[in-house]
Amino acid sequence: MIPVTVLRSGGEYTPRHVQWLARQVPGLVCLSDCEVKGVPTVRLNHDWPKWWSTLNLFSDIIDGDLLHFDLDTVVLGPLAEFKVGKTTTLADFYKPHLIGSGLMYISQADKPAIWSAFLSNPHLYMKMHRSFPLIGDQGFLYGRLKAERWQNLLPGKVASFKVHCQDRVPQGVKVVCFHGQPRPWGIRRDWIPPLLS
Repeated sequence: MIPVTVLRSGGEYTPRHVQWLARQVPGLVCLSDCEVKGVPTVRLNHDWPKWWSTLNLFSDIIDGDLLHFDLDTVVLGPLAEFKVGKTTTLADFYKPHLIGSGLMYISQADKPAIWSAFLSNPHLYMKMHRSFPLIGDQGFLYGRLKAERWQNLLPGKVASFKVHCQDRVPQGVKVVCFHGQPRPWGIRRDWIPPLLS
């Protein structure tokens, strides 16, 4: 299992956000269109905008199972139990029948079908998935990717900042997802590492 993240330059996120996550996740590899000092970087196959670059995870540029983290994720403990061996996504924190792609275990066996499907007409899929509820990469993956849900597989280990951690982090949580605003570096909590300049 290889821990990975994706950085597409030109937007809100920069190499220092990758470095911030890498300090929390030993061995983190970044798929990117730019170099990230101190973090192993693999060049993106395609220069798709915004969250669509996440679909490069399903290509053959990194062989093996992947554990993917969005850049606005706080990791609070060891990740050995996240080596689940089967494709797993978040259940959306507000609409649990939908999926979230902010934390995904991607089995090598499940990559080719998703990659082939998206490559068949990426511009069409990017056009189709512009609005809620099936927006972006997770909108494309919904219904196509047969996956477990972290909340069922590892109950109590994954939390949403907005839903579960406003006052405190519940005991046993190992990963806190920041979906949308605020970003973790925009607030102060003793369990959130600082974003270094």
